[in-house]
Amino acid sequence: MIIQQLSVFLENRSGKLTDVTEALAKNSINITALSVAETSEYGILRLIVSDPQNAVTKLKEEGFSVGLTNVICITMPDKPGALARALRLLSDKGLCVEYMYAFSMNDKASAILRVEKLKEAIQVLSDNKVHLMRASELYSV
Repeated sequence: MIIQQLSVFLENRSGKLTDVTEALAKNSINITALSVAETSEYGILRLIVSDPQNAVTKLKEEGFSVGLTNVICITMPDKPGALARALRLLSDKGLCVEYMYAFSMNDKASAILRVEKLKEAIQVLSDNKVHLMRASELYSV
């Protein structure tokens, strides 16, 4: 249920995002999901990839500052209220979502969440029949 997400710190300059994606591509590492948060000076690129450990090694060899963060991924029907229901379950238990990014395909929606108390969040969501993707499922999307 716990998924390893890469966090890459990038200087906010043209070509830096390209450099990361090319480094992953040349090492046959597939990107499943990504998010970019930026300020005027730097950005944080968050990625779910097919081989997180290898990606960290290869990116560090290329000179990038990169770390791993544990996240979860929920899947739900792609319809109004599905995400709100899952978030309500967490907030009712006092569990804070630090950040999230999401995508949908066909009739399913997925959201990757960084939650302050990961194991408690997994328990709450599981107890309430919210589907949590396994790492192996997400890495191979």
